[in-house]
Amino acid sequence: MAPSSGGAREGESAPASAEPRSPGRGYSRSEERNAATRAALEPLRQGERPRAVTLGAVAAFLIAVANLIAYAAGLEVGGQRPAVTFVLAQSGLLLIAAWGMWLVRYWAVLGMQAMLAILIVIFAVLLVVANNVLAALISVAMIAAAGTLFWFLVKAMARIQMPERR
Repeated sequence: MAPSSGGAREGESAPASAEPRSPGRGYSRSEERNAATRAALEPLRQGERPRAVTLGAVAAFLIAVANLIAYAAGLEVGGQRPAVTFVLAQSGLLLIAAWGMWLVRYWAVLGMQAMLAILIVIFAVLLVVANNVLAALISVAMIAAAGTLFWFLVKAMARIQMPERR
């Protein structure tokens, strides 16, 4: 029986090129960078709140309050008022995220990142269909702001979930 190309006969070892990569070779540089990054992170001290988490909490609170004020003032979107349940659900979700981030809870930061990711996608779609320069500039500004906050929350999340060093 003839061996298939690149294969080994029964009882013979496979050629060296067919061996799976060992952890010491193929990805060792990226794993070394990851380990160095993890080693450089400092766990949060008692009562410490990273700036990005504080900024996210304040932003979520202000947006929730602004939504409620705008609805109470009778603001219309696209010529009609949004449903009260939508406004209350959206504002409630933002207030819960703000409270959780103020208390430096991992779940709250993760939830805020999910909301930011959805916001980025929505404004990216709006950028594609923008029919004037102002709409395009607003979309780019929102993508930049949400993306920046998202980026800084990643490191904050890593510090929040770190175990204490001894």
